[in-house]
Amino acid sequence: MTEVSDIGGYHAHVYFDAQSLPQARALCEAARDRFSLQMGRVHERTVGPHPMWSCQLLFPAEKFATVVPWLHVHRNGLIVFVHTLTGDDLWDHTHGAMWLGESVALKLDMFELEDAD
Repeated sequence: MTEVSDIGGYHAHVYFDAQSLPQARALCEAARDRFSLQMGRVHERTVGPHPMWSCQLLFPAEKFATVVPWLHVHRNGLIVFVHTLTGDDLWDHTHGAMWLGESVALKLDMFELEDAD
């Protein structure tokens, strides 16, 4: 069973398309600068389990209470997928996940294959 102490941090994935790319980039850069977050590449293609283009923000658990509400207020219609980092990818992307905005189906089969190895 996963415990709160197992959460080493969080990822927030900001989803976008060609039209909302500038908005998503601005949101991610603003969050990075405001909270001193680690910002991943802006992927103009699907990556991993993510069914849309995305940019990843990485932050420690102690910043959750400030980062997530800020993203919620400033996402301006963008979808943001937030998940825990426990070392169990399937759990993190299902039970340890929350959506800001609508939810979309993730490509979880890649994690089920990892677990089978």
